[in-house]
Amino acid sequence: MQDFLNQTFYGNSIYNYAVAVGIFILGIIVLTIFKKIILSRLKKWSEKTATTVDDFLVRGIEKSVVPVLYLIIFYLAIITLNLPGEAKDVIDKAIIILATFFFIRVITSTLKYSLNSYVKRKTPEEEDAERRLKQINGITLILSFVIWSVGFVFLLDNLGFEISAVIAGLGIGGIAIALAAQAILGDLFSYFVIFFDRPFEIGDFIVLGDFIGTIEYIGIKTTRIRSLNGEQVVVSNTDLTNSRIRNFKRMERRRVVFKLGVIYQTTSRQLAEIPKLVRDIIESQQDVVFDRGHFQSYGDFSLNFEFVYFVLSSEYNKYMDIQQSINLKVYEEFEKLGIEFAYPTQTLFVSKNVPEEH
Repeated sequence: MQDFLNQTFYGNSIYNYAVAVGIFILGIIVLTIFKKIILSRLKKWSEKTATTVDDFLVRGIEKSVVPVLYLIIFYLAIITLNLPGEAKDVIDKAIIILATFFFIRVITSTLKYSLNSYVKRKTPEEEDAERRLKQINGITLILSFVIWSVGFVFLLDNLGFEISAVIAGLGIGGIAIALAAQAILGDLFSYFVIFFDRPFEIGDFIVLGDFIGTIEYIGIKTTRIRSLNGEQVVVSNTDLTNSRIRNFKRMERRRVVFKLGVIYQTTSRQLAEIPKLVRDIIESQQDVVFDRGHFQSYGDFSLNFEFVYFVLSSEYNKYMDIQQSINLKVYEEFEKLGIEFAYPTQTLFVSKNVPEEH
C-alpha cells in the first residue's frame, strides 16, 4: 500500500494527489453545509425583517463571498502539489483575476445599494422614488466604469505588467481630455449636485431668470424646462447650479397682498366697516389664513386699503380661484352698502368771478 501511495506522476505522488482531492472534497462539503443550513436560514430570517440591509448582505454572501470561498478551497488544495512553474503562474494569475472580479463586484453592488437606499430614504413618495431611481442609473454607470477601470489597472500591475508608462500616458491624456471637455465635466458634476442637493425635481415649477416653466427632464448634461408658452427650454446643468432659482413647488403657502381703493365721498362709517367686511370675506374661504387689513393711505384719487392673507397651497390655479371668489364677494357687498370703487379722476374747479372792466 505504501509503495502504491509513493508512486509518482508528473512530480507528485499518489498520496499528494489524494491529499489535494481530500482537501477539495472536504472544503466542498463544508461549503455545501454552510449554504444549505446557515445561508438558507439567513435568507428566511432576512425575509421576515423590515430592513433591506440584511437582504443585501445575504445576497452579497451568496453571489460574491461563496464563489470566493470556492476559489480559496481550490487554491488550498492545489498548493499541496508540486506544480511546474508555468502551471503555477497560470493558476495564480487566474486566481488573482477571479478574486479581483468578485471584489470589484462587491464594491459596485455596495455602491448601487447605498445610492438606492439614499434615494428611497430621501424621497418617501413612491412615484418620486421611482423617478429618482431611474436618474441614479446614470450616476451608477459612471461610478461603476471608474471603479472597474481602476480595478483593471491594479489587476495589470499585480499580473506583472509594467503600467507606469501607461499611467503616465493616461495622466497626460486625462489632463488634455479634461481641458477639452471642461464644460461637459462641469455639467456632469453639476448633475451630481442637482441629484444629491435636490434644489428641484421633475415636475417642479421654477423661475430661472427670464424663463418660467416646469422641470420636464434632468439629464447628465442638460435639464429641460417646459415653459408656459409651450416651448421646451434646454439649460445646461452648470447654468442651473450657478443661478438663483425660485422653486414654487416647494412653497408651503402663498402670501397675497390684496389692495383696493374707494372714492373720497365714502362716509367715515363706511370706511370703518370695510376692514371687518373684507376680513370676514377672506376668512370664509377654505385653506386661507387672514393676516391683517388696514386703511393704508390717502391716495391721489382714492382712499386705499391693504389686506394680507395666506393661501395654504402652492398651486397657482387655486390661489387665483380664491382671489376671484374674494373679488366677487367684495364687489357684491360694496354694491349692497353703496360703497364705490375709486378710479383715476380729476376734479376741475372753475371760478365764476369775472374781473371788472376799467
